[in-house]
Amino acid sequence: MIPRPVNQQALDTVLAASPVEVQTRFAEMVGLTAPATATQDPAVSNEQPADPEAKPSIPVGDEDQVRHPIDGKLMTLVPAGVYFAGQQNEPVYLPAFYIDVFPTTNADYARFVKATDHKPPQHWENGELPQATTDHPVVFVTWHDASAYAQWSAKGLPTNQQWEKAARGTRGDIYPWGSQRTPAKCNSREGGKRSTTPVDCYASGVSPYGVYDMCGNTWDWCATESEPGRYELKGSAFTSPFLRCTPSTFNDAAAGMLDDDTGFRCVTPAETMRALLNMKG
Repeated sequence: MIPRPVNQQALDTVLAASPVEVQTRFAEMVGLTAPATATQDPAVSNEQPADPEAKPSIPVGDEDQVRHPIDGKLMTLVPAGVYFAGQQNEPVYLPAFYIDVFPTTNADYARFVKATDHKPPQHWENGELPQATTDHPVVFVTWHDASAYAQWSAKGLPTNQQWEKAARGTRGDIYPWGSQRTPAKCNSREGGKRSTTPVDCYASGVSPYGVYDMCGNTWDWCATESEPGRYELKGSAFTSPFLRCTPSTFNDAAAGMLDDDTGFRCVTPAETMRALLNMKG
């Protein structure tokens, strides 16, 4: 039997607040085991949603979106709970976290460069912020550059699972907007843009949590190491064919790679965000 979404959300909430032994006992009762990472708790369902074409109903209210007190970027809450991960839609439980609504822009990165004297991207003429693309994703950044920004802002790069849940929601949809093949909802090769676009362009393609550019525009660096010295990339880019735009698609690159179609966004645990906001208050 597949729980109704409202019941599943209530169950996720109760499990998230329960001790580890209760979560483990529940997983054993339903025949599941916890994902093999130190930060994940047992999943609660191994069944597919009844209607994979239906866009999940995950209300994103004003109370779920906050400005990060250090870099000022708008972030949205991804609540604790189970989502269907990867090509096989395996159930995975993740604790609550906040993720940047938009990729890190040139303007965001310029503030970081000014504050830290970090080396600017190679395409900035004379090291200056390009005024024509202030609201475009920053590109020509290595994993090390992205990680340095994350450290400066007291955030982190998302794991591949955090990124995928923020992109797909909890129901196992193929794309952020559902499971319909709609290339017009993102900046992929088929759109013919041949360059990055402002990060708020594709409002019809946002994820269930209201996160932009989880398909197309630029690849996002992740914290997940695929093998020594290589890290996962998520989301595809303006250079990618639409067939590569599914958030479950695997891609990786050497940590020192930099290109005109690769950028990043950041995350922070919900508890860390609450602590930062309390300190500010």
